[in-house]
Formats: sequence, C-alpha cells, structure tokens
Amino acid sequence: MTTIPIKRIGQLDIRGAAAQLRLDRLRILIGPVALVALWQIGSATGLIPEQTLAAPSTVIAAGAELVETGRLQEHLLVSLGRAATGLALGVAIGAALAVVAGLFRLGEDLIDGPMQILRAIPALALVPLAIVWFGIGEEVKVFLVVFATAFPVYVNTHAAIRGLDPRYAELARSVELGRIGLVRTVILPGALPGFFTGLRFATAISWLVLVVSEQINATSGIGFLMTQARSFAQTDVIVVGLVVYGLLGLVSDRLVRFTEGRVLPWRRTFDAR
Repeated sequence: MTTIPIKRIGQLDIRGAAAQLRLDRLRILIGPVALVALWQIGSATGLIPEQTLAAPSTVIAAGAELVETGRLQEHLLVSLGRAATGLALGVAIGAALAVVAGLFRLGEDLIDGPMQILRAIPALALVPLAIVWFGIGEEVKVFLVVFATAFPVYVNTHAAIRGLDPRYAELARSVELGRIGLVRTVILPGALPGFFTGLRFATAISWLVLVVSEQINATSGIGFLMTQARSFAQTDVIVVGLVVYGLLGLVSDRLVRFTEGRVLPWRRTFDAR
C-alpha cells in the first residue's frame, strides 16, 4: 500500500486552502459580470436604446479613449484628492467627537444633541449655504464631504463605546487598571469594530456627495467630466464616470475591510457558507 508523507499532505492542504481563498475572492465578480452580460444583451437586441444608455462595448471604447488621451487620469486624480481630504477630516472630527461624547457625560450633553440635529440635514441641502460660505472653489466640495462623512463615524463609534460590556470595565477596575488604562486598553479597542463600520459607510457616502459637489461650477474632476458629457448627450462618457465612481467605492470599501482585518485579528465573525 502506498503511503503519502505527512509533510506532503500538509503541502496539499495549504495549496488547497490558497486555491479556495482565490476562488472566494473571485466570487465578488459574479454579480457585476452577470449584470454587464444582461446589459449587453439588452443593447444588442434593442431593448435598451443606444441614445438612452450606451452599450458596454461602446462604454469600454469611450473609456479607452479617455485613458489614451489622459483626460480620465487627470480628472480622477483631482477627485481622489478631494475625496481623501474630505474623508480624512470628516473621520477625524467624527471619531474625536464620539470619543468625547462617549467617555464623558458632559461631553454627551453638549455634543450628542447638536450632532443628531445636524445628522438629519441632508448634506446636499447645504449646497446653497456652503456656496455662500466658501464660494465655488475647492473648499465647498471638501466641506460637503467632511459634513457628510463625520456623522456615520460619530454614530457608530459612539454607539460602540456606550455599548461596551460593563463587565470588562469591572474587570479592569478589579485589577486597578485606572481610568486612562481602562480607556486605552479596554474602551477604545472595544470601540474599533464600530469605528470601522462607520468608516465603511463614510467612504461610500464620500463618493456619493462628491459626484454632486463636483458639478458645482467645477472645472475638473469626474463629476465635471460627466457634466460636460451630459451637455453633448454622451451617455457612454457618463457611464464611464459612473463606473469609475462605482469602482472607487468598491476598492475603498475593500481597503477598509482589509485594514479592519489586520487591525482586529482577534475579532471573530460569522463565516457564511
């Protein structure tokens, strides 16, 4: 009878696990590929008129032309700069306010009420007032992203701090950890899952707000590119812009989830089958 060395079995298990991991990562493409296939079939059969929505093949050709001329990269870099600046400021403000409101009763009395009131105001409803405050330059676009992204981070981080199991605090006191040690080793690490949930919402919202804010008398950015295309009824270029925004949202969400997995390796999650 032939025997397989234990070392060989271990190598096969590792290779099998790696192949399964690659397959799981590719599964995210099933939905988008099926959607594009249905879209192409609808365009080819005439169910989707070309003047209403360009076919995927036309959109790909328009995207290739934009890349070849360098226009797409130019506008993309501008949009990335605006989104990154606004998101960074919004996340920092939201997290800082959540920590103060979550740790101190007076902080919650002063901060939570105004934050809940402002959270109910749609960010895009502030466009006229923001233009009065900042004009039509870069500041208004960054401000709208900051305003929109601060609230999901604040709400989720604040809820995570206040929802921490009190038994952990009692255990920390029993070992005489102290207030600063309790915050540093128990409360803040325990609030990180909520913070990352808020960050995922914030990244998606940043692109939603940016696509509108870049149409406010802008001269660059993906939103400006789409506005120009709308003036000439270029649905293919408009769809290219939408695809870029969608890909940016997907990539940013995956980046946040990747970072969360590295920062919180101890967090156990449900493994869907």
